Amino acid sequence: MSEEIAPDSEPPHPVGDLLSSDHVAGVLRDRIRSGALAMHAKLPTQRALVEEFGVNRTIVRQALGILEREGYVSTRGRGAPAMVSAPMADTPRPAGVEVADRIAVAFQAEDVSIDAFCLTTETLNSALAAPLIAISAGELAPVSISVRVLLPSPDAPLAYPRLVSDPLDKRPLARLRQLTRTFSTSLRHQLTSLAEMRLVPKVSVEIRSVAITPVQKLYLLNGTEVLTAYYQVVPRVVEFEREQLEIYDVLGLSSKVFRSSSDTAFVEESHLWFESLWSTLAQPLTLG
Repeated sequence: MSEEIAPDSEPPHPVGDLLSSDHVAGVLRDRIRSGALAMHAKLPTQRALVEEFGVNRTIVRQALGILEREGYVSTRGRGAPAMVSAPMADTPRPAGVEVADRIAVAFQAEDVSIDAFCLTTETLNSALAAPLIAISAGELAPVSISVRVLLPSPDAPLAYPRLVSDPLDKRPLARLRQLTRTFSTSLRHQLTSLAEMRLVPKVSVEIRSVAITPVQKLYLLNGTEVLTAYYQVVPRVVEFEREQLEIYDVLGLSSKVFRSSSDTAFVEESHLWFESLWSTLAQPLTLG
């Protein structure tokens, strides 16, 4: 399933070569890492950063937001300068938290790209909620958004979900197809509506399926960062067609996410892996 919408007349780009919030955050991050900005030191005021980088206050606020989410700075209230703090420990966090935080950072870019391999897009839908609200409120203004999603084929004989008492029972897979259709339709609608309302000049959404049972989920953000999490199979009771079913299933939102951006070889290999499935075995997903 593919959808790309570009309005007849795109809004003009801002005049001037305004630095991005990612760039400003990167410069400040390097100063913190090098010790030029010492632990517990105050950062320059927002006004001073505006003057130094030649950007507007919104860019500065977005850059500070990136650093705060990464743990490099802490804010102390309205108007007070941010303070340098220690980065958060690299312990994995639940997907419902980590994916949302990293996608929020990815949406600071002008051109946003997300490649995802997952089970139903439930986590991705949840993670996109805050950036889409920010775009609607005019707080974010990406020029383009490109999303590609790989899902397991709804007709494939997947290893899970399945009934604990009867592996041949088709109801767990029927429930999965229903969830996939619901979340994927919502994802497509939320993103393409941004272009329809002329909030984002160009939006591309494509969803394909592949006959593979996913053992992990993977997100490639703006081609520079990889998030991965293992799907752990657990027994649980779910409701389907007014019946209680005990099934073997996975809990995507609570799976622990590992993040990598500094390991460029891993990022590149993850990209090649995704492309190898996307361009060979994957087929457009029909959500009728």
